[in-house]
Amino acid sequence: MATNVALPARWRGILDHPRGLYLLAATELWERISYHGMQALLVLYMVEQLLLPGHIERIAGFDRYRAIVEAITGPLSTQALAAQTFGLYTGLIYFTPVIGGAIGDRITGRRGAVAAGALLMTAGHFSLAFDRSFLLALLLLILGAGLLRGNLSAQIKALYADGDRREADAFQIYYVGINLGAFIAPILTGALAATYGWHTGFAFAGFGMLVGLAVYLAGARYLPRDPDRRVRARREALTADERLRIRWLVALLPFCVGFWIAQSQVWNVYNLWVRDHVALRVGGFMVPVPWLQALDGLAPIIVMPAFLALWRWQAARGREPDDIAKMAIGCLVFAGGAAWLALAPLVSGADGRAPLVWAVAFHLLSNIGWLYFTPIALALYATRSPSGLRGAMIGVNTLATFAGSVISGRLGGLYEVLSPAHFWLLHAAIVGAAGAGLLIIARAARKGLAERAGPGTVGAWDASLPEEGNRSTGGSFSK
Repeated sequence: MATNVALPARWRGILDHPRGLYLLAATELWERISYHGMQALLVLYMVEQLLLPGHIERIAGFDRYRAIVEAITGPLSTQALAAQTFGLYTGLIYFTPVIGGAIGDRITGRRGAVAAGALLMTAGHFSLAFDRSFLLALLLLILGAGLLRGNLSAQIKALYADGDRREADAFQIYYVGINLGAFIAPILTGALAATYGWHTGFAFAGFGMLVGLAVYLAGARYLPRDPDRRVRARREALTADERLRIRWLVALLPFCVGFWIAQSQVWNVYNLWVRDHVALRVGGFMVPVPWLQALDGLAPIIVMPAFLALWRWQAARGREPDDIAKMAIGCLVFAGGAAWLALAPLVSGADGRAPLVWAVAFHLLSNIGWLYFTPIALALYATRSPSGLRGAMIGVNTLATFAGSVISGRLGGLYEVLSPAHFWLLHAAIVGAAGAGLLIIARAARKGLAERAGPGTVGAWDASLPEEGNRSTGGSFSK
């Protein structure tokens, strides 16, 4: 094992973080511009063009795909089929990082996996330019995301020594890249799609992914080196403490699924709800539906400084909630956001449309919940996983998003059966129950996830830092 030594000045980075963190965040920014740009258009594109007569017949293999899906779900309308397809696609985007992370851990190394994933995703975006290659495009995007996402965020922990308090803020900074991408992409792709057509919006997403790959390769010198193949193949046996932590990380998955069922619906049926139940005209301008997705990316950046300051204020007084408590709070706040959507009829006009500010308020409220849950969950899986399994365990974290997205796609079919109020109350109940469950198990989970290893040591991936190691500022991520 490598031991902690002082980090050379050239690695201290901006704002006392390694430069590699900002490189990873910039790469993630462009990946998210690519991904969210396409995601903001996908359901509307399927409902309003691709799955209509004159287009659906051109999609290679679609008859067989539809037969397989409807053998499980029963006959689906165009809207329900679009929701289910979106749910399957998004779910698999978050499933394949389990495999991609394992590939990076044991075979290719992180850098090679990230580069291959970016190229596959680029090919997928450009394949969306043609009706015929629609299913192939989704497959390429799913495979590429598995390699890229399973290995990009996994490199963050290797920039910090065990016990470094900066880890907590590092994952928040990383998520700024995610949310900036999620903010920028729907505005640009929504405007391009409205002006020049759907395929132009998808092409922009492809170019965004190429930029992300270029950024990553240009700054590779700031990242931890991949161990050679012999190191990757040789893994020490897990300790009893590590096995216990893995069991607890797996045990948390059902609660994480509850959160992602509700969150995934914001990417899916929510777009249709906005289209049909929100007053989008401001003066003489009609706000494009994807712009609300952009707001969903901007909202965490708006609320993040206040809550980072709150957590530091609480920490100074010994009252900061620990990771499990924060995740529970996030679920409960998000449940309040879903209930807020259910209450929209109370403020709707004679046309059945709620004011635009109602949707804006939803994004601010729900993203407070997101801030308490999503970066904390990622950090928990990254910092509590054994170093040699970190990519795979971060992939396990994405299994929750996979399951939540698939389930939300199935629940999306209920939007044609239930009233909008009952539809959103159902999702509020699901994510609220997840939050309550986390509070119930919090004490046992806190004990099971506590690190009992000796201080001042780092694992195989942490030892791969140039000049060996990083400096610790003391403290612990889990309070």
